[in-house]
Amino acid sequence: MATGAAEPRNGVHYDGKGENDDHIYASSVDIAIVGGGIIGVMTALGLLHAGYQVTVYEKADRFHEMGVGMAFTGVARECMRQLNPLVLEALQSVSQENNHPMNRYWDGFNPTSKGVAQSEESLLFQTSARELAFSGCLRTAFLHRMTAILPKNVVMFEKDLENYSESDDGRVVLRFTDGSTAEADAVVGCDGIGSRTRQLLLGEHILASRAHFAHKVAYRAIVPIADAVAAIGEDKANNQCAHLGPDAHILSYPVAKWTLVNLFICAHDPNQWPDSNKMSTSARRDEVAPIFRDWSPAIRELVDKIPEELPKWGIFDMADYPAKSYARGSVCLAGDAAHASSPFHGTGACMGVEDALVLVTALNTAISEAGEGSSAFNKAHLISAAFQTYSAIRLERSQWQVDSAREAGDIYQWRYPSMGNDADKAKDELDRRSKILWDFDVDEMVAETKKECEIRLKTR
Repeated sequence: MATGAAEPRNGVHYDGKGENDDHIYASSVDIAIVGGGIIGVMTALGLLHAGYQVTVYEKADRFHEMGVGMAFTGVARECMRQLNPLVLEALQSVSQENNHPMNRYWDGFNPTSKGVAQSEESLLFQTSARELAFSGCLRTAFLHRMTAILPKNVVMFEKDLENYSESDDGRVVLRFTDGSTAEADAVVGCDGIGSRTRQLLLGEHILASRAHFAHKVAYRAIVPIADAVAAIGEDKANNQCAHLGPDAHILSYPVAKWTLVNLFICAHDPNQWPDSNKMSTSARRDEVAPIFRDWSPAIRELVDKIPEELPKWGIFDMADYPAKSYARGSVCLAGDAAHASSPFHGTGACMGVEDALVLVTALNTAISEAGEGSSAFNKAHLISAAFQTYSAIRLERSQWQVDSAREAGDIYQWRYPSMGNDADKAKDELDRRSKILWDFDVDEMVAETKKECEIRLKTR
């Protein structure tokens, strides 16, 4: 170990969870998680719940505050429950589900008055909200609830990954930009869309090692619900709604127990993003307003309510160059680090939740084959089998979501080939895609993971 090593600081797992022998074996495995965002912290809680030693290495000096909304499907919430019930409890304490039984897609462009905009004639189509069963929250609130559950000293801040290597004894050595090092039996890269772990795992010059601009830009804003009611009406302000039109769309939904409305404002951008190393910047309201100059009065008023300054993102994803694998040796990728997605299905983070459950399930299955006296080589062999299992189980579904989400953005903005603003075609297509997301058996996924891992262990 080099001088100035950033040693893992905990061997903690939750009391009362030691009745399963897998936990005893798991306690001899220490896992480094790179990245302390939603999926990194959630994965840590799942691994701790299963008895593993865990250290989270976060490059920021504290957990990042981001006042934006996010939502999780019923499938994702079931994954949270199986991963660690405390994660689901954390979400439920800060979230709310849609009041309206339908997800409604409104014409945000053509109505000539607010009265017309609020009438049924402006409703393009609707899909059932009960199957996807989104539960919305503020990202910061959920992250704070989860981090409050973490045992002390699990997280090390200001640890920006520079590179890693796998040593002869089967351990992974991480090197950080501050000159410190750390060792672990396994590494899970949860370092987001600009993942350094992905670059190192896939190869820095491989196109799939970086997300690429999807030719959409997004602005996020939070407005008081009273302002939203004044612009778009009581019904729309208090329920999730999509407002569609040419080359842009707005998604609005209530958060913070119906006191605020989150606005996700998105526009098509045919140009290249100026700096692929900096995916976000600041913008002003007078940059957003011209996009909606010819839209309905209600939408123009809603845009007038957003803050004078607001964050702007270039939307990057991995649709053009997906990773061929999420794992190599004792290192794997999860969440956006594995399959960065555009947000147009609203399920990118949900895929990360599914990742976490599969990852812990595969590790539990592999480690249950070993005892306390396992050699380092054997431990590395088991971890590699678990990570390859995880990758095999997650590749198809997560990458389908990436591709479909990008296409959904074009549907919302009346740009999808052979569809345009045809509401009937849009509804049929979105219903088909939505069913793939919600008609999903979590128990079957867990069973397939166990079976796949057992097969890999027998054939190695």
